[in-house]
Amino acid sequence: MSEFRIISPARKLASLLLCFVILMGFVQTCAAAELTLDASWKILSSKNYNKKARAIETIAQHNPAEAYRALKALLDGQLYFAKHSKELYILQQTDENYIFNALFGGEVITQERKRGFKKARINNRLRRLIRQSLAVMQLKNKDPDVRLVAVQELLKNPEADATHLIESMIDKESDDKVLAAMKTLRAVNMLKTGDEAAQMKAINRLARSLNSSVMNALTNYQAPNEALKEKVQAAISRINDQRKLYAKAETIFFGLSLGSVLALSAIGLAITFGVMGVINMAHGELMMIGAYTTYVIQLLMPEHIGLSILVAIPAAFMVSALVGIAIERSVIRHLYGRPLETLLATFGVSLILQQAVRSIFSPLNRSVETPQWMSGAWQLNDVLALTWNRFYIIIFCLAVFISLILVMKKTALGLQVRAVSQNRRMARAMGVRSEWVDALTFGLGSGIAGLAGVALSLLTNVGPNLGQAYIIDSFMVVVFGGVGNLWGTLVAGMSLGVINKVLEPWAGAVLAKIIVLIFIILFIQKRPRGLFPQRGRAAED
Repeated sequence: MSEFRIISPARKLASLLLCFVILMGFVQTCAAAELTLDASWKILSSKNYNKKARAIETIAQHNPAEAYRALKALLDGQLYFAKHSKELYILQQTDENYIFNALFGGEVITQERKRGFKKARINNRLRRLIRQSLAVMQLKNKDPDVRLVAVQELLKNPEADATHLIESMIDKESDDKVLAAMKTLRAVNMLKTGDEAAQMKAINRLARSLNSSVMNALTNYQAPNEALKEKVQAAISRINDQRKLYAKAETIFFGLSLGSVLALSAIGLAITFGVMGVINMAHGELMMIGAYTTYVIQLLMPEHIGLSILVAIPAAFMVSALVGIAIERSVIRHLYGRPLETLLATFGVSLILQQAVRSIFSPLNRSVETPQWMSGAWQLNDVLALTWNRFYIIIFCLAVFISLILVMKKTALGLQVRAVSQNRRMARAMGVRSEWVDALTFGLGSGIAGLAGVALSLLTNVGPNLGQAYIIDSFMVVVFGGVGNLWGTLVAGMSLGVINKVLEPWAGAVLAKIIVLIFIILFIQKRPRGLFPQRGRAAED
């Protein structure tokens, strides 16, 4: 006879409840697995961080047009939602108001307070997840520059998960720079997770990189044995040597850019001082006029800043040249042969020009906007970047110098200038009108000073005292290179610029200039006529 077991009602109820809980968990799991994109956007306004993590993963996986902007705003604390409708907005804060831009388009709400809106909160775990999600979206971008930035962002906070993100993408990557950055990231993580053989291979890879994250990883690396420890030290030494080498290259570049400004400002002075024997203390103010001409051209062409610089170059040359000719015809032509009196007279002219600029433009400094094509830098590697504005100034200086050499060698004016500079009386006897040669020569030197003002306006503010900072340096360059010698002026300007920049890190800017001045004084005692002495009238006098 079979035996029947009687189950109590309480046990039946407990069994039913257990099945219900299991079923509900299964339903929730399925619902979580099938989380839609629309539901993910709504979850960002909730308080549940676990749900937010799932929502962020879903948004990153679908990668709609608003995904990157929204997740970036969430990471930066700029993503808000309306309390009544839960719609998402990106905050744009100004000095007076808060501007809320609807994420999916619509009205823009501007108000003085954040009333009616609440920030979408995240924690550190979500921040790491957002950074990785943003990197994944950028790594899938078609633009190699965007992909490179994504890998570099991952390098700043290298984690084991970051390696898994790019491991499947390395074989598909076609850009060499991005591929190298990916391999560097993999090597950084291999220092933490790999065996000794993998770590040795990673160190060999990282020794060729100049990235600051690589240096941090090697510095913090705890070698398990003596061989790896010596390998790491050798890698760190090699990287430091390369960094020092590129630092010297950057110093030379900055020195050449400073030397270009000095040479550009001194070329015009070399013409007037060397050919005419005039000590022109208003040369700095002629540079100032060129800088203000650039400023005025930009005021007239506010919608074409890039083109305005190209227009300002001939305009600054013409304006400064005409002012220079006016100075020569009205003042200097009466003082030839009396250099000390020309010094005093041109000093008075410089004061008049400064006051005229103050009356027209006010004593306040003005700024010239740098064109887009001159902004930014040429990034050669992780530690060396050459700024475009300084690079173009070097090119501009060389172009002006070559043009002036061609004028002096290939034109009638250049022939007459050289004739007057070598023997004025003989040139007059041959029919050369020396007074007009003097006027045009002074105008040419003044015009080149105006070109130097264009270059200076892109490096510093434009003000009435702009030229005073460069007049002494210009005379130093002319005397050091050889009075009236254009090649000597170029070499002297570049040399003094590089010497200044080499001395500045350990001596300071002021002491560096003092050392350079002492060096020039001692040099002139040994070679009174400079590096490349001029032959002709200057030598005879």
